[in-house]
Amino acid sequence: MTRIAPVGVRHLYDDALALLLGWRAPDETREQLRRGFLAALASDPMTVAKDGPPAHLTASCLVLSPDGTHVLLHLHRRAELWLQFGGHLEPEDPGVWAAAAREAREESGLVELVPDADPIDVDRHQLSGRFEGCTEHLDVRFLAVADVTDLPQASAESLDIAWFPIDALPPNTPTDLGRLIALGRGRLAR
Repeated sequence: MTRIAPVGVRHLYDDALALLLGWRAPDETREQLRRGFLAALASDPMTVAKDGPPAHLTASCLVLSPDGTHVLLHLHRRAELWLQFGGHLEPEDPGVWAAAAREAREESGLVELVPDADPIDVDRHQLSGRFEGCTEHLDVRFLAVADVTDLPQASAESLDIAWFPIDALPPNTPTDLGRLIALGRGRLAR
């Protein structure tokens, strides 16, 4: 039985549901994840809320240079990894894409950053490090483009922020970052 999302996050639930129902996964692994995200939303609509179940929906944004040769990453304070920008959906976000855009702007300091509205990826990952209350993120990932001459500014959530050539990533990056970058570069090549 599908439960109804509370009024304060109903718009996020409706948007996440529509986005995931309409998204075309690039491969069978991502299709299975997409279906798992939909199942999580059906079993608990609060999956869209930060204070929802331990596994909940998040939105992130990979930032590449226009030619796809550089990636902008931040050293996440809690995870202690170089990551794309992203985080939890907030009740004031109109939807998942808006959450990814807000997080990218806040965490990069690039106020003009606008992600593509069509996700490039979904990923489900366990959390390690100093996270409170959440154990797993169901992450919907978007792509934005910025020029390497744009000067990012780290937020309070970051220890550092920098542009990296995609063939010279820092050592403490997640194992799937290369795959995510390849998906982003594929989108740029369209």
